[in-house]
Amino acid sequence: MSTKDYLEKDYYKVLGVSKTATQEEIKKSYRKLARKYHPDANKGDAEAEDRFKEVSEAYDVLSDDKRRKEYDAVRSMPGGFRGQQGGGFPFDLGDLFGQQGGGTQGGGAGDRIGDLFGGLFNRGGGTRTTGTRRARRGADVETEVTLSFGRAMNGVTVPIKLTSEAACPGCRGTGAKAGTVPRVCPNCEGTGHETRNLGSFGFQEPCKECHGRGLVVDDPCPTCHGSGRATGTRTIQARIPAGVADGQKIRLKGKGAPGENGGPHGDLYVFIKVQPHRVFGRSGDNLTLTVPVTFPEAALGAEIRVPTFQGQPVTLRLPEGTPNGRTFRVKGRGATRRDGTKGDLLVTVDVQVPQKLDDQTREALTRLRDTGAGDDLRGDLLAQAKQE
Repeated sequence: MSTKDYLEKDYYKVLGVSKTATQEEIKKSYRKLARKYHPDANKGDAEAEDRFKEVSEAYDVLSDDKRRKEYDAVRSMPGGFRGQQGGGFPFDLGDLFGQQGGGTQGGGAGDRIGDLFGGLFNRGGGTRTTGTRRARRGADVETEVTLSFGRAMNGVTVPIKLTSEAACPGCRGTGAKAGTVPRVCPNCEGTGHETRNLGSFGFQEPCKECHGRGLVVDDPCPTCHGSGRATGTRTIQARIPAGVADGQKIRLKGKGAPGENGGPHGDLYVFIKVQPHRVFGRSGDNLTLTVPVTFPEAALGAEIRVPTFQGQPVTLRLPEGTPNGRTFRVKGRGATRRDGTKGDLLVTVDVQVPQKLDDQTREALTRLRDTGAGDDLRGDLLAQAKQE
């Protein structure tokens, strides 16, 4: 490839995100693609391995705010770094970014750009490398917990069994068979990456010999086959806060997979599933409740007792002429909010029509019907229906 091909490589397109994507969106897309193209899941598939390297390369830049800013600056420059005759540039990029002096020996614009974007484009030829092995943060882990309605309302500590990658117990993460040790990769000198010469620039990519580990294993561990990683199982105690809702996601920082080379643990994301209650429902921070009332109670008004969740019943006053479906609010009897306050209990009345009538009730309802109140209720409806 030419220098132009590398400088115009679209990392955002590689990860399938927009240029304004947040770090969370970038991380989510990377995890999805990394799982899809990981060499362990695509044995012998060279195309998948190349795609994995490309995705890792893109994430390595875009996940670092400083390097991402530098990368965006490179791509936004006039002419996209297109060289003029003789390999020069239409302006002094060092001056543009506040660089002073003429750089190193033989250093023109190419050297100054290399110094400016040292983290992204490393000058040098062949397999020249810089820096040391970089610590890698552990992967984020996702799991699901199902809670009863009551436990979700009150909060609970639950044991969560996690299965994730960790250092192999057989070799303690070295990848080498017991009694042997891995050696520093001679190709990348232990950095885990190499730089391909592109004239005035060098483009950094994972080392092809050690696949980014910085170490070469001559006698691999029989347990992990030289990878240094193995599937481990552990149980943690996760505190679920009171008032958690169905479908909510809780982040437990540092409870994910272990890192590599001294890197920090990833995070654990717990997806909550709450079983429904036979009486109470949930609407945001409020609880909901439907209470049946008789026709006389709704028509004449009444005081009725309604239940609260894990508390004493309260008395609710129905005004005269309460319509079916009206909702009343009982303050402070809902779910616990993040600030420790509580939502409300929303009580909806369901007016019940009697299915069987005795003679006395029938006579009373007949007299009510014969007053003509029903015709008055529908008078406006009939009149408006005649209008064009």
